[in-house]
Amino acid sequence: MNFASGSGMIYARSALKSSRSDQALDLAPDKTLDPLSQVFSLLDVRAARCTRFEAGGNWSYRFPAKPALKFGAVIRGDCWIDFGDEAHHRLATGDCFLLANAPAYVLANDEDMAPEDGITTFDWARSDVARHEGSDTVLLAGSFDFKASDAELLLDSLPRFLLIPARRPSASVMQSTLQILDLEIRGTGIGAAVLTDRLADVLLVQVLRAALDQSAGEGFGWISALVDARIGKAIRLMHEDIAHPWTLDALANAVAMSRSAFSKRFRSLVRRAPLDYLLRWRMRLACEQLRRGATVSATAAQVGYSSESAFGHAFKRVYGHPPKRYWRRRAAG
Repeated sequence: MNFASGSGMIYARSALKSSRSDQALDLAPDKTLDPLSQVFSLLDVRAARCTRFEAGGNWSYRFPAKPALKFGAVIRGDCWIDFGDEAHHRLATGDCFLLANAPAYVLANDEDMAPEDGITTFDWARSDVARHEGSDTVLLAGSFDFKASDAELLLDSLPRFLLIPARRPSASVMQSTLQILDLEIRGTGIGAAVLTDRLADVLLVQVLRAALDQSAGEGFGWISALVDARIGKAIRLMHEDIAHPWTLDALANAVAMSRSAFSKRFRSLVRRAPLDYLLRWRMRLACEQLRRGATVSATAAQVGYSSESAFGHAFKRVYGHPPKRYWRRRAAG
């Protein structure tokens, strides 16, 4: 949830993060990374501020909309989360939930109370723990921010709100992580900030796994596709050999589907055509390569283009500007 967000920077951790210097990015596939891990490693996950909210008596707090990915969990007690459009959900002890690009919402145990401002009421600048008249209800929350250019890939694939009830087996798996996270948020031990960040990463993946399991792999865009036997295999093939001259026929044959059936299934899950997905993944890798100082010609070759011209046209199609102009605008911004 919102509680507060924006402190404690963390960065994507994987083989693609092995160096944050301006050297060229090694695009050779790491076979130990599944596609979701590859995507997370490149998304530049910038922040995970974990907070604890304790409340007693009657209370109601309003939190603003924020284009971010957030998780929340009820450690003790119960309350309501209300999005103001007749969409409100009861949260009970052990429940976990995910928010993606969520609008403004109210968190309360008394729906008849006028909500107070959940940001200005507490001193979030100085503490990750907020208290209101007791601790009958306790929630933990964490938020993750991405570069604006990366947000679409993940946030648009997720539902606005997803509840993982305590009764689900996947929720019990997260309880041990939440218990340790809760101790670190409240504690002052050495390395607490590092542990909090790492635990938040673990919890985010656990929540996504639980969400996929709960939904039977449907309704999560390209994330759903990763757990589909055939479409997931096609995505892995593209990620493992990004420079290969993939065609629709080649991908369909590789997963033993007809061209039309493969294209239809891929689009229904990923919400993009197969070769459009490939194009955008190549350009995302190219952006990181260029950011680290690689030349346009070297980048073009590494992502599967035989000429700078063809690469430039593809890059412009995705980002609206040729590679060099794109980075000049980014630097100026």
